[in-house]
Amino acid sequence: MKKTVVLGASPNPERFSFKAVSMLQQYGHEVIAVGKRKGHIDGIEILQFPPMLTDVHTVAMYLAPVNQKEYYDYIFSLNPKRIIFNPGTENNELAEMAKSHGIEVVEWCVLIMLSCNQY
Repeated sequence: MKKTVVLGASPNPERFSFKAVSMLQQYGHEVIAVGKRKGHIDGIEILQFPPMLTDVHTVAMYLAPVNQKEYYDYIFSLNPKRIIFNPGTENNELAEMAKSHGIEVVEWCVLIMLSCNQY
């Protein structure tokens, strides 16, 4: 299973980040939800201050590009194997930086990836 940090997690059940946290957990992945608002998603606390972690496989992006910059250092400190840019979160600057750090960059949807066994 792939330890995944969901950046931009929301306590709103209508948001795709909420659905992604829930679905990742259902598929057996360890999920760390990081967002601006307090709340829980299926028992997982949304952390407002990004925790230092090890063994992170994937960062799933649910932030608009304009809101990603403040997380650049944090993302690279996690040393993830890949970053998934969900629709609307694509960021060429961060993608190029990630590639230069040897991080796989994927532009797709976590929900579809999970449902198609492509995660």
